[in-house]
Amino acid sequence: MPARIMLTATIMSTDATALYRLLAWASPAFPIGAFSYSHGLEAAAADGAVRDRATLQTWIAATIAQGSGRVDADILRDAWRTAAAGDDAAFVEINRRGVAYRATAELALESSQQGGAFAAAYSAAWNPGSAIANDDGYCHAAVFGAAAARAGASLEATLTAYLQALAANLMSAGLRLGIVGQSDGQRILAALEPVVAAAVAASITRDRHDFGSATFALDLASMAHETLYTRLFRS
Repeated sequence: MPARIMLTATIMSTDATALYRLLAWASPAFPIGAFSYSHGLEAAAADGAVRDRATLQTWIAATIAQGSGRVDADILRDAWRTAAAGDDAAFVEINRRGVAYRATAELALESSQQGGAFAAAYSAAWNPGSAIANDDGYCHAAVFGAAAARAGASLEATLTAYLQALAANLMSAGLRLGIVGQSDGQRILAALEPVVAAAVAASITRDRHDFGSATFALDLASMAHETLYTRLFRS
């Protein structure tokens, strides 16, 4: 049976409403379990590859510009566009692509678990009574982009919210691992502002066939994380 993902909502015509929803959905308070994932960072910290503010900032910047952030930005972009056009069949294929394109088992779990949790929380709180049926798993970036399009959020704002949330979650993981303190964590987020802006601009204009990532150190760290003796995070 083909996947069927319905993400319809009442659309209010104000920019403030769309912004409110983006802030809610990208917030750490939105119950998708993002806090439980480090995206391979825990393994990189364990072997000393990420050990201070400079190396943590470099790690997060690479993730956003060349790693999973790049992949997710393109999946989100295409999901936003198809949802805005009401093309449900195309959206299903984009979601499948987002589910499939994960380098490791833990990174796949990270995306699909958060995607499923997002779909459930969205249906329960923001679109009561909606049915979300899916046989292929969920890609967080895809369902986030589709929901934002239905809410009337611009593509640029949606990409910015998603990538900033990714950066903030990785910074928070670094803080909990003892790599940086709170002040240095905020310095990292400030320094990553142009990185996120550039990633957003690149995704909007990039050809959809120019798809992929190139962060081998992150992929290897994610594989190594599966066998860490002690772990704080699920990835």
